[in-house]
Amino acid sequence: MKVLHQDCNPEVANDRSLPYNTYLVSYIDDEVEKYDLVLANKKIEIFDYYWDKYREGLLSFKQSEGRMNPKLWNIEPKVSTKKKK
Repeated sequence: MKVLHQDCNPEVANDRSLPYNTYLVSYIDDEVEKYDLVLANKKIEIFDYYWDKYREGLLSFKQSEGRMNPKLWNIEPKVSTKKKK
């Protein structure tokens, strides 16, 4: 599991260029509702992490609007080391 944006605006989850396995997590911290954008292979990873951290403050997590394949997301093009003749 990887936190992409911590304490962010929930509108960040509407970005369709995100991978489809990103989730918007809402929780209460210090009596303030906060949002995190999280990348995870399984939803249980998200639940375990936030349950251990916030217990009853965990409100929900829902899938983002991302459409990108996670394997192809955020990959930089390969640089050719061959010299041209």
